Amino acid sequence: MTDLLIDNVTVATMASGVTPCGLIRNGRVLVRDGRIAWVGPRADAPATEAETLDGRSGLLTPGLIDCHTHLVYGGSRALEWERRLNGASYADISREGGGIMSTVRATRLLDEAGLVDAALPRLDALRSEGVTTVEIKSGYALETEGELRMLRAARTLGDLRDVDVRTTLLAAHAIPPEHDADGYIDLIIAEMLPRATGLADAVDAFCEGVAFSREQVDRLFRAARAHGFPVKLHAEQLSNLGGAAMAARHGALSADHLEYLDEAGVAAMAGTVAVLLPGAYYVLRETQRPPVDLLRRHGVPIAVATDLNPGSSPIASPLLVMNMACTLFHLTPEEALAGFTRVAAQALGLSDRGTVAAGQRADLCLWRVEHPAELVYAIGQNRLATVFRGGRIVLERPA
Repeated sequence: MTDLLIDNVTVATMASGVTPCGLIRNGRVLVRDGRIAWVGPRADAPATEAETLDGRSGLLTPGLIDCHTHLVYGGSRALEWERRLNGASYADISREGGGIMSTVRATRLLDEAGLVDAALPRLDALRSEGVTTVEIKSGYALETEGELRMLRAARTLGDLRDVDVRTTLLAAHAIPPEHDADGYIDLIIAEMLPRATGLADAVDAFCEGVAFSREQVDRLFRAARAHGFPVKLHAEQLSNLGGAAMAARHGALSADHLEYLDEAGVAAMAGTVAVLLPGAYYVLRETQRPPVDLLRRHGVPIAVATDLNPGSSPIASPLLVMNMACTLFHLTPEEALAGFTRVAAQALGLSDRGTVAAGQRADLCLWRVEHPAELVYAIGQNRLATVFRGGRIVLERPA
């Protein structure tokens, strides 16, 4: 692969503990063999015969990482959303067969090719705003063959598009009508975990009164860790069941949502990333915000993700979600961008991406803006120019 020199850019390295966003004005980035070989001010750049790309005074950032999505599924819940706006309660809709079970029925009807076809437009929407790595969960089949089919479809998406896909087994997303909660956890442990080896990169669960108890998830996580899977958890979204602290005891990569997390739970999260999902907060018209100040005070890393899903966050725009994180959750623009780059990589257990630094993968985005705050500030204005994956240009958008 020919060396590439990206010249005439402001680099937001997203390195922590330096200048805001790690900004380097009038910078250069040298790419060799798919990785960043050097980054710094133009005046300090080493001599090179690399092919040069003029960044036209744009902003170069790490490729965006969406660390929490549910983008493989069947059907639509737009009409349910409309009914809720007209006054129907979620309980009313669920009693009539709606809610997550409507997505389960639609997903079970699709074969792997159908799931891929349905998901590709959603993935392409994320890619069009700079996503180079995406996590995709199962969780809408709630039976063994369907959950594995969802994971295979997610893997196929990564083969069809220039994006890295990380897969998560979220079989413990809801209780299927064929089982009670304990019996279903038994099924996941006995059948799904062994067969998900090689298909799933992690195991997730929904710890909540409407889903699975802390004790049930603890049992699942012990089995998942015995199979070598890292774990993560949907926790404290609707109530405080102590799920985040329990997940942290298992060395969880992340605990996600966290609107009802208390200070004791925050203090217990050492080594676990807090993933905030403002899209679900917005769509569900929630009023309980996650404890951002406590997370900061205790030094818990904060990631941000779209939570792209059919029910509570049908949002495929990381740029919009970064704005929501600032407007609704009071993050700073730097925190929001770090949440979709450096900290998102940490939430997926990936150490080779998320910053613009020597040795990192050359997954990069070039934007037609001058400052990172512009990415977060401007709603509906996608200023992406070029996406690099492993140093190769994989997406260019006309000016």
